Amino acid sequence: MSTILSRILTHKAQEVALQRQKVPLKELERQLLDAPAPRSMRKSLANSASGIIAEFKRKSPSKGWIFQDATPETIVPTYDAGGASALSVLTDEAFFGGSLDFLRRARSLTELPLLRKEFIIDEYQLLEARATGADAILLIAAALSNERLQHLAREAKGLGLEVLLEVHTAEELSAYCSEVDMVGINNRDLHSFQTDAERSVRLFDLLPKEALPVSESGLLNPCVAQHLRQVGFRGFLIGEAFMRESDPGEALQRYIAKMTATL
Repeated sequence: MSTILSRILTHKAQEVALQRQKVPLKELERQLLDAPAPRSMRKSLANSASGIIAEFKRKSPSKGWIFQDATPETIVPTYDAGGASALSVLTDEAFFGGSLDFLRRARSLTELPLLRKEFIIDEYQLLEARATGADAILLIAAALSNERLQHLAREAKGLGLEVLLEVHTAEELSAYCSEVDMVGINNRDLHSFQTDAERSVRLFDLLPKEALPVSESGLLNPCVAQHLRQVGFRGFLIGEAFMRESDPGEALQRYIAKMTATL
């Protein structure tokens, strides 16, 4: 396990324990009663000409601040108008500058499906996701044992959440289970944090046919996403390519126009 990933997971365990004290389980369960009906991210991606999951991402461990002053109110509506098929909101604060409140605020700003982008290790985080309006959650194979990941996937489905399984090696595909709706290939190596979009191409034929295929990270060039769509990918998780621009929504529009120009 990489030093960065292990540090994140250690911190996450402490963070979840503290959050359980701040917001008891019974309070979260009460909040679930007011949660909006879930939307299907899988269907939205499958029916889209681009399949872009536009990410609200202010910071990364490897590159520092990307857009420190960004708020959901300034970014989410522009992503919606720019043609995103779904949105991803990073909720990790310590390493990615996100927050659960960003997800809550994003839910009030769009009808698009929302992915909670987080290092999920505990059932409590699934309840948080659903209570704040998420429609899907990310489960990272490199962060969990197969047994633990599959248990969390079942729990997520029981709450009405769709599951995006993230892998970055062929071996990690052993974590797949029938509760997974989408499989994402992370083009960023979690040990070196270097990106290689060809990783998606190399692993595509190994993906389970029942799950919608998603390519994640390193998709700065729309021509790369166009090629991956021709390979067979139907979802593309992209944040930095948009968030480094002064107008992320306009950057998304330009990206989609180039990506779909000859499709």
